[in-house]
Amino acid sequence: MTTEIELTALSSLTEIDAADWDAVACPEAATGRPVDPFTTHRFLAALDRSQSTGAGTGWHPRPLIARAAGRVIAAAPLYAKGHSQGEYIFDHNWARAYEQAGGRYYPKLQLAVPFTPATGRRLLTLPGLEATGRAALLQGALSIAQQNHLSSLHITFCTEEEAEAGAEMGLLHRVTQQFHWENRGYGDFADFLADLSSRKRKTIRKERETAAAFGGEIRCLTGDQIETQHWDAFWEFYQDTGARKWGTPYLTRRAFSEFHATMRDDILLVLAERDGQPVAGALNFIGRDTLFGRYWGCTEEHPCLHFELCYYQAIDWAIANGLSRVEAGAQGEHKLARGYLPTPVHSLHWLADPGLSDAVERYLMAEREAIDEEIEVLTAYGPFRRTTSEE
Repeated sequence: MTTEIELTALSSLTEIDAADWDAVACPEAATGRPVDPFTTHRFLAALDRSQSTGAGTGWHPRPLIARAAGRVIAAAPLYAKGHSQGEYIFDHNWARAYEQAGGRYYPKLQLAVPFTPATGRRLLTLPGLEATGRAALLQGALSIAQQNHLSSLHITFCTEEEAEAGAEMGLLHRVTQQFHWENRGYGDFADFLADLSSRKRKTIRKERETAAAFGGEIRCLTGDQIETQHWDAFWEFYQDTGARKWGTPYLTRRAFSEFHATMRDDILLVLAERDGQPVAGALNFIGRDTLFGRYWGCTEEHPCLHFELCYYQAIDWAIANGLSRVEAGAQGEHKLARGYLPTPVHSLHWLADPGLSDAVERYLMAEREAIDEEIEVLTAYGPFRRTTSEE
């Protein structure tokens, strides 16, 4: 492409037309759901409008737009960060080491979807302009970091293809892991159980029986089935979990209202109700082929209810709706016994200080070897049948 490319950093997603953004973020949505609901204009703009990102949050939106001949050809969800919270591929140790050495690590640049540990495209381009668009966005983000004397640029939960493209441009490639469930052509949950070893199958059945004894019913709601009172209940759940995990919940109450207004057809809300009142819930977002588990919380503690709402109901729903995968969020080796296997997760990093960059590069090489080995070992010890003799 020989046309000159113009790069602009905006201050909010609301400054760009939704159709222009979505043309690069989710062109496949013209024929169905987007692959990744989190890079859509409606999701990212909801974070801005609800003040979950912006002033006072440490996530200052700087969406990066590439235009050629006046047309948007690429875009990226870029943020200036004043801390390392809400990222899930963390660099706290890098920041601490740099500051102990007399450097200033914050602010930094983060090219990511806030609060969302889900892999997806981060360098968003028109179909057919992937190489041109990615190069323009990467060069633009690096230029912003360098011109403003920022310590670093981080691109988290990008695709493997993007990670390889960034590594070719000199960025550091990091590999970590999550646990994902894969649909192996199951017709129902019983088919999935039949794929497990006898011991794991019995354990899951027992957990589901225990959860079912909480004294109420479990409902899966999506679209117009979700009402304001359901969000009021889930807000209580979310605040409780957020306060325990992060100290302060990342999302505001208005964020859930924004999601309801623009994304309720992309949401699966799983609620446990007792005496007609929700006592626990799990929030999922629906992609074209993947169900993304995001938040869980409760006002009553019941044995195994967390496993049921977050993992087993998600598997049930994915099978029933023909989805290929369930991503249940960050961390959690306990997911392995429940059919969720380790999967590589990719990120890219640029550090302005040569000494820090060299040290991090050595660390990432050792970490990657350890992650590769861990994935191999954990997969081998997964819950799936290896021989028919296990029966």
